[in-house]
Amino acid sequence: MTQARILAIANQKGGVGKTTTTINLGTALAAIGENVLIIDLDPQGNASTGMGISQKERRQSTYDVLVGEITLGEAIHATAVPRVSLAPSTLDLLGAELELASRKDRALRLREAIAEHQSARAEPFSYILIDCPPSFNLLTINAMAAADAVLVPLQCEFFALEGLSQLLKTVDQVRQGLNPRLIIHGIVLTMFDPRNNLANQVISDVRQFLGDKVYQTVIPRNVRVSEAPSHGKPVLLYDLKCAGSQAYLKLASEVIQRERMLRAA
Repeated sequence: MTQARILAIANQKGGVGKTTTTINLGTALAAIGENVLIIDLDPQGNASTGMGISQKERRQSTYDVLVGEITLGEAIHATAVPRVSLAPSTLDLLGAELELASRKDRALRLREAIAEHQSARAEPFSYILIDCPPSFNLLTINAMAAADAVLVPLQCEFFALEGLSQLLKTVDQVRQGLNPRLIIHGIVLTMFDPRNNLANQVISDVRQFLGDKVYQTVIPRNVRVSEAPSHGKPVLLYDLKCAGSQAYLKLASEVIQRERMLRAA
């Protein structure tokens, strides 16, 4: 049985397009033919809202999975997007860190839940995308401990590189202490405005600093991408032809291509 590739979408800085990237990359991967599970691990629950899962429908969530009250399978919802499922979050996740603090396996709860689900599911997911909160807390550590790789959305702005060294350091610590296989899958530059000279300079600096770790695809600042979540849809369902949708389709192809290179290495 082929195991899912698990990607944690992480950046401790808020407002960089992390959730937007999670739901639209997941939708784009599904459009290419992959079976995708999105795990919403952010207490704000924006990935759940953006995929059309209302608050009323979230009777069971990733919080219940982490504290061991239900299995991951019991939390999963189908979405309006073919081949995309979602495990939603609620504000209860804010208390998960305190609740799990005394458990020896507190950093491995998500990894164990995913492994159990994968072994029980007849048709496994090919990709699992974990939307992390904008901080380095126990939820993010759980995501990185469960993941094969970290995908980092990075906004094209002046302070883009400021927090990146801390993120890379955290990934290194998780690799050494909890998950030896963890790698940086890639950095995706988001909210790019070609009219902004500073944005072009940021792209140049990031590529110089991180080389081929940076995806070639750049996600543009796009009104349709911003509008889509208020309709409970990924932008690919809201407006397939807009620049943002086309960029996420290119990113999905690049992610799959990078996966093939990793498997061949």
